Amino acid sequence: MTDSTDKHGEATGFQEQAPYDESIDLRTDFVMVYGLNDSTPERIARWRAAGYRIHLMTGISWGTYQDYLDGRWDGSGHWADAQTAGDGSPILHGESTDIPYMVPTFAFTEYLVQKLRPIIELGVEGIHLEEPEFWARAGYSESFKREWQAFFKEPWQAPHSTPEAHFRSGQLKQHLLSRSLDRVTSVLRDEALAQGREVRFYVPTHSLLNYTQWQIISPESRLRTLPSIDGAIAQVWTGTSRTPNVYAGKVAERTFETAYLEYGIAQDLTRGTDRRMWFLHDPIEDHPDRTWEDYLANYRRTLVASLLHPGVARYEVAPWPHRIFNRPYLREGSAERELIPPDTATSYLIAMNSLRDLDQPDVRWSQEGPRIGIALSDTAMFQRWAPGGESGHYDGLQDALALEGREQLHFSDFYGLALPALFEGQRVCPVQLENVIDAPDALDDIDVLVLSYEFQKPLAPGIHYALAGWVSRGGSLLYIGDGADPYHEIRSWWTGRYDTCADHLAEALGADRSRDGVQASGQGRVRFIASRPAEFTESPERAAELVSAIRELAEAGGHTWKSSNWLSVQRGPYLIGAVLEEAGGSQVVEGTYLDLLDPQLPIVRRRELGPGQLAWLRDLTYDDETLLASAGRVVDWQRDTTTIRFSCEAPRGVQVTTALRVPSEPTAVQGVSQSKYEDGVLWLRHPGDPAGTRVELSFRQP
Repeated sequence: MTDSTDKHGEATGFQEQAPYDESIDLRTDFVMVYGLNDSTPERIARWRAAGYRIHLMTGISWGTYQDYLDGRWDGSGHWADAQTAGDGSPILHGESTDIPYMVPTFAFTEYLVQKLRPIIELGVEGIHLEEPEFWARAGYSESFKREWQAFFKEPWQAPHSTPEAHFRSGQLKQHLLSRSLDRVTSVLRDEALAQGREVRFYVPTHSLLNYTQWQIISPESRLRTLPSIDGAIAQVWTGTSRTPNVYAGKVAERTFETAYLEYGIAQDLTRGTDRRMWFLHDPIEDHPDRTWEDYLANYRRTLVASLLHPGVARYEVAPWPHRIFNRPYLREGSAERELIPPDTATSYLIAMNSLRDLDQPDVRWSQEGPRIGIALSDTAMFQRWAPGGESGHYDGLQDALALEGREQLHFSDFYGLALPALFEGQRVCPVQLENVIDAPDALDDIDVLVLSYEFQKPLAPGIHYALAGWVSRGGSLLYIGDGADPYHEIRSWWTGRYDTCADHLAEALGADRSRDGVQASGQGRVRFIASRPAEFTESPERAAELVSAIRELAEAGGHTWKSSNWLSVQRGPYLIGAVLEEAGGSQVVEGTYLDLLDPQLPIVRRRELGPGQLAWLRDLTYDDETLLASAGRVVDWQRDTTTIRFSCEAPRGVQVTTALRVPSEPTAVQGVSQSKYEDGVLWLRHPGDPAGTRVELSFRQP
């Protein structure tokens, strides 16, 4: 790590609705001032005065838009634009009674344009339109019925009356959200350019995996092609990733593994483009009744999971710092709430500041085995509601293990394909299926692709021609499916000519779908297994069957398969790893490291990690950098033969720990409350100050 004054790359940022306060001044590169109200200009001005690049964030599907709903905006009430469930009730955001999720009609879209227009004059550099969301259980409002008639040119059908009606409902919802985003961003960008300004537009969005699991429709792959979108934030955090799933017959929270898969699919929103992607971490999550210990443990699971994807090196380090540093929560074994423990605050800040140094060109995996892709399509979102019946609504705040209809929530068709090989320690990553058409390199990092059409469908035959080309050049494809999914019968490009879309896939590959075993296809290979994907979650034996099939294809392609309980990568000096909990066993790490997950930043020479344990270590032998890690932002760095001077910026009220590599124990230390020297490392501690704590170290003449 070096002096981190440059903020142009916007490597780290956070979102905040509260006004500026020194206790939540995280000293990142940029801040996303949240919400549109009378206080927005003042809040922007104060954060700008604190040295931040300024973005603005607001919800595009929900927000404080009561003036639109009640008619103050244009003289007409618009509650008919609220997303509506089958019983006629509006679908509301959180615990609110007057903040519904909106149908993005033309009228609502124009309202958003007018609402956002004044923001351009405030000189923000980016506008984030977060969470374009349409609930799968919605689709009964009068405005949605009109949009159906216009889009499909036929009368509205109750979305959950048939599989086809539900699938079409999902297609329309995605279209409406994409249309609204395109209109808002294109108009505002043009108006900004007319004023001589440049404003970038981003979409903070949950992962395709989470939206599918929670039964929500969103644009997802469309974000790659909307011309006025400059990137996205992958909103992956404890609240999404602790959603239970099933593996080997056991229902459980698998926060690390789920987060790893969520971050994996999210990067496909920008991979191969010049658009920006930030990975979100949330030290607290939305659920207010967990303990500090629970928050910290699960934060670390999502943090390490994100770092195992070295293709992304920008991060939203926190939403809502005020709820992290200024709200009380429970402690283990106590009914009393208290503010953040000092060591927890220090630990969070060490992570947040270290994240600025993750853009490392030197990337080395612990094992170079096959890279396994799990194909996931936008259309999986269109199939997640059970037609003809209600199932439990879930948004991360309910008890998922007691939820009515929780079997539907588990999304076992996907996890049955993804978890078995992941628990073998293989590099498993979901792949956005739609990308294979317009991104020639979409599968360049994949050796074996696992695909099923039992929970999703290909929107165009071109997907199969792209897959066939990839296989013919040496790829390996494993298709899982028994054809029992009722959605095979919907009206689409394959119906009337093929029994299922998988038959067209086999034709494109020149393969026989009814034949067992591996078949050659050009320089590659393909295998069809007539099973329902969810079956591979039912027992260890079924999981092993799938692993055997994937391994067979990988080895046929010339790859060496080595089972492991350890998933890790080295990014420059940083070793990141996890012992996969359900793989069993332990992993010993030896060397000379600084432990970035420990607020004391101790030196580690040997560590044995058990199931579920994590590591984020800085290799002290990798380079000779002086600044190793800090809970503050180090700026104004100066060094000569006898002196080191710098300022360390951090939120007021926290305890800052900084670790430096120095040639000897200093003769004088100024500006800190404590210092300790050992084995070439100097630890400094002092209270946080966002204006900066000036530190000066003196050394003997060499």
